Amino acid sequence: MSLDPRGDLIALFRAIVDIESVSGNERELADQIELALRPCAHLEVLRDGDTVIARTHLGRDERVVIAGHLDTVPVAGNLPSWVEGDLVYGRGTCDMKGGVAVMLAAAVALEAPSSDLTWIFYDHEEVESAANALTRIAATRPELLTGGFAVLMEPSNARVEGGCQGTLRFTVTTTGRAAHSARAWMGHNAIHDAADVLARLRDHVPERPEVDGLRFHEGLEAVGIAGGIAGNVIPDRCTIAINYRFAPHRSVEEAKDYCRAVLDGYELTFTDAAAGARPGLDRPAAAAFVAAVGGEPSAKFGWTDVARFSALGVPAVNFGPGNPEKAHADDEFCPVADLYTCRDALLRWLI
Repeated sequence: MSLDPRGDLIALFRAIVDIESVSGNERELADQIELALRPCAHLEVLRDGDTVIARTHLGRDERVVIAGHLDTVPVAGNLPSWVEGDLVYGRGTCDMKGGVAVMLAAAVALEAPSSDLTWIFYDHEEVESAANALTRIAATRPELLTGGFAVLMEPSNARVEGGCQGTLRFTVTTTGRAAHSARAWMGHNAIHDAADVLARLRDHVPERPEVDGLRFHEGLEAVGIAGGIAGNVIPDRCTIAINYRFAPHRSVEEAKDYCRAVLDGYELTFTDAAAGARPGLDRPAAAAFVAAVGGEPSAKFGWTDVARFSALGVPAVNFGPGNPEKAHADDEFCPVADLYTCRDALLRWLI
């Protein structure tokens, strides 16, 4: 199956969706994207594993980076794609092959853009950060990620979403004393002690701070609990897994301190952390993008690779087709109108 980025946008989109590319299996899609880009005289095309990078070298005053990931979460009986009315369904239609289709069409069409462009089609976004291709490229060839501004084509209802939340994962373990359940008074039930931790989380009122003019909404929630070894044993351990999604006005360390304050008296074991990204909409390039795209920017709820570019000193926003609330759903879909809105906005901005 070959991709035709100069043809019908919806046909291109469905062709990309129908190339299954669950994380770790992106090669076929990367091959097809590379083949579609190689004939373009205005692009230098590079291959790094299953990541394809295409760049212009026109001597413009500024370079813009536009990126999107090729991989999806596992298929759930939702391939090949299908159409119902004005919606295209199938795995990856929302997250985020609509963005990939728009990128590919725009990369081929923009032969003389107003800024030099770097298009990054990358692998392994839907898994742990260490496997993310941008982690590898940032370590080995960071110059490929540099620019004055970056756009992540993540689903955002075809509207600008600034910055992103940070995320913390940690556990709290309560301990007791094991005993036979027939003589429960001889032990101490660690699961019962977890009630205080859960009550604090239940009663916690998430903050909704305004950061750079955008309203974020934090969340501190239990996402898992484990305890007990048998139906006749008083459990001596209970572990609660907790996820904190924090606004980008906090650093990772400040977020950890916040969690320690909420759960004062308990030991928190942190297992994963990723900083958020401030919106940066006050930067001239970001302001120009918002003006070209139109609409009212909003905050990004969730973590995206916008944070990775922010850490490199590159202001970045999310802008892509599809409703993020449908990402990873078995019935995920993308409105046809979003594809045209995003493609036309990029062309309008960059021409």
